[in-house]
Amino acid sequence: MPVNWIALLVFVILFGFVTILGFLSVRWRRGDLGLLSEWGLAGSRFGTVVTWFLLGGDLYTAYTFIAVPALLFGAGAIGFFAVPYTIIVYPLVLVVFPRLWSVCHRHGYVTAADFVYGRHGNKTLALMVALTGIVATMPYIALQLVGIQVVIAGLGITGTKLAADLPLIIAFVILAAFTYMSGLRAPAAIAIVKDILLWITLIAVLVVIPLKLGGFGKIFAAVPPAKLLLAAPHGSTLGSYSAYATLALGSALALFLYPHSVTGVLSATDRRVVARNAAFLPAYSLLLGLLALLGFMALAAGVAHNPSYALLFKAHGPNAAVPALILDFFPSWFAGVAFAAIAIGALVPAAIMSIASANLWTRNIYRPYIRPDCTPAQESQMAKLVSLVVKFGALVFVIAIPLKFAIYLQLLGGVWISQTLPTVFGGLYTRWFHDRALLWGWLVGIVIGTAMAVSQAFKPIYPLVIAGFGFPCYTGLAALILNSAVAVVLTPVFNAGQARRGRDETAAADYV
Repeated sequence: MPVNWIALLVFVILFGFVTILGFLSVRWRRGDLGLLSEWGLAGSRFGTVVTWFLLGGDLYTAYTFIAVPALLFGAGAIGFFAVPYTIIVYPLVLVVFPRLWSVCHRHGYVTAADFVYGRHGNKTLALMVALTGIVATMPYIALQLVGIQVVIAGLGITGTKLAADLPLIIAFVILAAFTYMSGLRAPAAIAIVKDILLWITLIAVLVVIPLKLGGFGKIFAAVPPAKLLLAAPHGSTLGSYSAYATLALGSALALFLYPHSVTGVLSATDRRVVARNAAFLPAYSLLLGLLALLGFMALAAGVAHNPSYALLFKAHGPNAAVPALILDFFPSWFAGVAFAAIAIGALVPAAIMSIASANLWTRNIYRPYIRPDCTPAQESQMAKLVSLVVKFGALVFVIAIPLKFAIYLQLLGGVWISQTLPTVFGGLYTRWFHDRALLWGWLVGIVIGTAMAVSQAFKPIYPLVIAGFGFPCYTGLAALILNSAVAVVLTPVFNAGQARRGRDETAAADYV
C-alpha cells in the first residue's frame, strides 16, 4: 500500500509534540533526579488525576488496543475475557495496594522485591522476585514496539531491512532519550495526551462506523455465530467456560504484580490516592469493552478481504484489523490522529516498564550483590543506564526475532509473575508463611507452569483433568494454586525443623 502522506504528517506532528513534552517534563514537580526515588518514582508526588492517567497508560497498552480487537476478530468471544478481568482486578487493588503503598513509603522501598526482603528477610527470595519481574517485563516491552510497528505499516511505510525498521529505531531513540532524562515524569505527562487522543478516536469510531454499517444489529448479524458466543460445554468437560473464567481470574491476579504496575502505584502521593484510583480506574474497562467491539466491526466490514490491505494483513495477521478499519472508514488526517494515539500508547507503558525493570536491577541486584557501597547518585545513574539497555534489548528482540517468540514469552511472563503472589500479597497480611516455603513454592510454580505452557505450544490454557472431568484452566492460575499449596504444606515442616526465619523489619503500624 502507498504511503499515506497526510496521515503520516499528522502522526509526525503529534509524535513530535509528545517528544517535546517528554523532555520538558524533567521540570515538572522538580526533584533531585540523582536519587532513584525521584527518577524512578517521581518522588511519590502524583495526585489522584495524574495517577489515574499514569496507571491507565501503564495498564492499557498499545498492544492491548491492537491485540484485544484482533483476538475477537480472529478467535471470537473468548477475547472478551480482558473485560471482566479488568473489573475483577480493581477490588483487589482497593484492598491490597494501599497497604503496600504505606509500608513502602515508611521504609523507602522502591520495588516489590524491596518489600519482600524487608518483610521476609530472605535475600534469595527477594532476588527471585526481582528476576521474575525483569524477565516477565522484557517481552511486554517488545510487544509495545510491535504496536508501533503495526501502525507504521498502516501509514504505508514499508520496505526491507533498515528501511522497514528505521521508523521503529527512531521511536526507540526518542523513548530512550526522554526516559533517561526525565524518568517517570515523562510517561506520566505523555499519558494525559495519549488518553485524550484515544478517547477522541474511540468515540468517533463508535459513532461513525456503526452508522455506516447500518447499526450494531447488522454488525453482530455479520459476525459468524461461532465467534459471537463461547462454545457450550459438552460431555465431561467445562470446555471454553472454565477456560474463559480462569483466564479472567488468573490475569486479574497477575496484572498488578508486574513491576510497572507497582511502580505506578508507588508514585502516588498517599494511600488515599491509590484507593480513589481503584474506584475510578474501571472507567478504562468501559473503554476496553467498547474497544474490543472493533474486532467485530472489522469482521462486519470485511476489511480482511479488501485488496488495499492485503499486504498489511499478510505482514501482521489479525493485528492489522484495527488499522485497516480506521483507514477504511475515516479520512487520512483522522487516521493520523488514531495511529498517533496507538503509538503514543506504546511509549507510555514501554517507558514505565523500562524504568520499573531498571529499579529492580539497581535496587535488588546491583546494590546488594555487585556494589553494596554505591552512593545514591551512582544508584540512580545505574538505573538510567539499565533502562536504556532494557529498551535496546526489546528493540533487538522485535527486529531480529520472529514476533511469535515475543508473544510466547509474554504469555510465559504472565505465568511467571503470578508465582510471586503468595510472597508479595501474602506478605502484606501475614508472616505465617516460612520464607523458605515461599521460595520452594515459587520454584515449583515456575517449573510446573513453564512445563505446562510448553506442552501446549505456549497456549495459555492447559487441559486439566480432575477425576475424569475436563477442566481447561489458565496455566498461570493452575501453577499458582500448586505454588500456594507447596508453601502451605512446607511452612509447618520448616517450623517443625526449627529452620531459621528471616528478620521482619516492618511493624503492624507500617501497613495502615
